[in-house]
Amino acid sequence: MLPPSSTSKSTSAPAHQPRVAIRAEESKAKADERPDEKNGDASARHPSALLSPGDETDVVAAQSESHTDFIVWWDEPEDQDPENPLNWSPWVKWTNILTISVISFLVPLVSSMVAPAVQVIMKDFDTTSTLFATFVVSIFVLGFACGPLVLAPLSELYGRVVIYNITNFLFLGFTILCAISQNEAMLLAFRFLSGFAGVATIAIGSGTIVDLMPREKRGRAVSIWSVGTILGPMVGPIIGGYVTEVAGWRWMFWVISIAIGVVAIIAFFVLRETYPPVLLERKAIKLRRETNNPFYRSKLASQATARDHITRSIMRPSKMLICSPIVTIMCTYVAVLYGILYLLFATYSFVFKDVYQFSTFSAGLVFIAGGIGTLAGVFYVGHFSDRTLKKRAAAGKTVTPEDRLSLIITLPGSLAFPAGLFMYGWSVEARVHWIVPQIGTAITGFGSILIFISIQTYLIDAFEGYAASVIGANAVLRGTAGALIPLSGLKLYDALGWGWGNSLLGFVALAFVPIPWIFGKYGARIRSLKGFELQVQ
Repeated sequence: MLPPSSTSKSTSAPAHQPRVAIRAEESKAKADERPDEKNGDASARHPSALLSPGDETDVVAAQSESHTDFIVWWDEPEDQDPENPLNWSPWVKWTNILTISVISFLVPLVSSMVAPAVQVIMKDFDTTSTLFATFVVSIFVLGFACGPLVLAPLSELYGRVVIYNITNFLFLGFTILCAISQNEAMLLAFRFLSGFAGVATIAIGSGTIVDLMPREKRGRAVSIWSVGTILGPMVGPIIGGYVTEVAGWRWMFWVISIAIGVVAIIAFFVLRETYPPVLLERKAIKLRRETNNPFYRSKLASQATARDHITRSIMRPSKMLICSPIVTIMCTYVAVLYGILYLLFATYSFVFKDVYQFSTFSAGLVFIAGGIGTLAGVFYVGHFSDRTLKKRAAAGKTVTPEDRLSLIITLPGSLAFPAGLFMYGWSVEARVHWIVPQIGTAITGFGSILIFISIQTYLIDAFEGYAASVIGANAVLRGTAGALIPLSGLKLYDALGWGWGNSLLGFVALAFVPIPWIFGKYGARIRSLKGFELQVQ
């Protein structure tokens, strides 16, 4: 195939051109003047008509102000192009997904691992501030809220892998700086920055899954990736409590830094770029260089400048939160539950030390129950989520994002969360055996993961082209709630007691129970409302 040259350049063309699937598209301004279109030529009528790989078609550019663009796309057939991430082998796909899932587990683990060590840190820094006692845990999550606003748009401009690798090593560095902090302000500052950098896999991990997995196979992948974000905060205090009791609170950061360093190095060599616009742009650049033809461009290329792209990408999550009722309400639901969870994480050590006289290490072990409940929820969702979609597809029914909000998943989840809070609060209030409030925390963990996974997969499927943005919006609101709601935890319990304090939280969670059912039934109608697409552009 002989690529054309611009009229301002020599009309000579290279004798050979690589065999690639491209789309020949004439300048739209000249479309009506082409004789081929008047003669009924199909490719002229449809500018996106695909030229089969290997065809040697001579395309001669008109000697005018227009030129022919060569639109670079996946090689035909698309479902066999090895460069398309959707066609990668299961081994490569799952290696990438599991790697970002491990990082997504470690990051929130760091967020809560200081919880059982707070009193030790306060003694070391000679402070009695109750604000510091909760903020040293929740400020990390505040970094979660700010990070996606910057990292998500950068990933859409430069690719996912480069952001993963840079932030992984920044996360490592800031965690090390936490270990050598000399005062409250220094520790709080580096906790915030480590949360900011570490949130990358949580903010854009969903985008990687969309790149790699077709819709009917995403449920399991999202479940595995999501579980780390909930299980991590429950495992963190176990490690933090043990290391603090054995070696001191600073070694808590050194131990986790070693783990982060190992995973960051593995990720550097294992992770591959999956973002289609970046992959296709690389392909177009290669063709332009090999053929000396400047008119190859990616089908997904944007005409916006880098500054405009970043600005638009930063604004999109906020715009979705404000303009889309689905995003607003669903993200608010997740944020409220997440904030309540972090309130519990920040106060568990105080509750079990004061009421049950647990040691620092034992106070860390109380998070095991929530972890068990979370794992049970992951298996439950994994069993029913993709299975429901496959059954509908096999029956010839249309598969919609609303199928992710099946009542068999959302109803048990939305009821289990407040039920666990009631059980936990009143059993502590009555000072019954510690195993009873532990069962309550397990039930709460079970309910939370059912809601988190079902809502995240729903948002990803409903906003497939904006997966990173919608999950970024979710992360911003969730992180803000996770940082601020815990600040009221100890004061709430002081004012209302353990029973009514947790009951108040349970009543708030109960108010959201109808939400998944409403959007499961009417979500498709809401998404089809006139102007909806404009709201998320």
